[in-house]
This record gives sequence, structure tokens and C-alpha cells, in this order.
Amino acid sequence: MSDLYEFSAKALGDAAVGLDAYRGKVVLVVNTASECGFTPQYESLEAISRKYREKGLEVLGFPCNQFGAQEPGDAAEIGAFCQKNYGVSFQMFDKIDVKGSGAHPLYKWLTQSAPGILGTEAIKWNFTKFLLGRDGKVFKRYAPQTKPDAIADDIERLLAA
Repeated sequence: MSDLYEFSAKALGDAAVGLDAYRGKVVLVVNTASECGFTPQYESLEAISRKYREKGLEVLGFPCNQFGAQEPGDAAEIGAFCQKNYGVSFQMFDKIDVKGSGAHPLYKWLTQSAPGILGTEAIKWNFTKFLLGRDGKVFKRYAPQTKPDAIADDIERLLAA
């Protein structure tokens, strides 16, 4: 696989979505969890989504239960949590694996395209972020502790390109 547009994923409690629907957009992909110390990042993810959506940014959330079992809920519970607590309006997908042999193909591609520290491909924790340009290719990977508003300059640069 060579870009985002070759993948699909199941929307939260709904049908599969071809990620080619985001062709020409700047995309921020994040693995999320409802019971993580980084969960409050939903607030700033929603803020940057609202701020830059009309300029061409799409935030895509992928719940994952692989780190400390911090996303135990089903699709309905995850959706209700995100809406009630953070007013999430960006696209959320069904829970997936982001590491190991059962990792979703999108995450296998993302981690190969943008390895982490010391070249490791593994996702280390919830809220690892991948920013992709309008060409569907990975621009940069960000650590879980990197707050979404801290990457605003990179988002603006890609939106202006």
C-alpha cells in the first residue's frame, strides 16, 4: 500500500468507510482510548478539528484496547462517551488493534511509513498521532504526550500546501 486512500475501516457502529473519501484532505489519525491519562486530548482534537475542518483537515479516531485495557467499551459506549464528555464531531471508527499480528492494515502501513523513536514501528501507547498530507502520505508521527494543539503549525503548513 502506498497511501491512505487504499484502506477502509468500519465507522463506529456502522458500515465500512473507504478512506479514499478523504482524498485531498490533510488527515490526522489517532488511536484513542476512553480511560487513559491522555483521554483529555479528545478536547483539543475536537478543537483543532473544528478550527481547521473548513480548510481541509479531517481527524480520524481509532479506539484501541491494547494498552492497559483502557478502551473496554463497545461501539455504542465509546460513541456516547466521546459525545457526552468531549462533544466529538470528527469521524470515529470501530475499535481496532494497532500493534501485533492482528493490527489493522492501516496501522501496519502507518507504522512502516513513519517509525517512532529509534526506528521502532510499534505503537507504544494510546493517542499516538500520524499527520498525513493532501497526497495521502504520512508527513509525521507524534508521540502520545504531544498535545494536538502543539502540531498546529504542521497542520497549517500542510493545509497551505
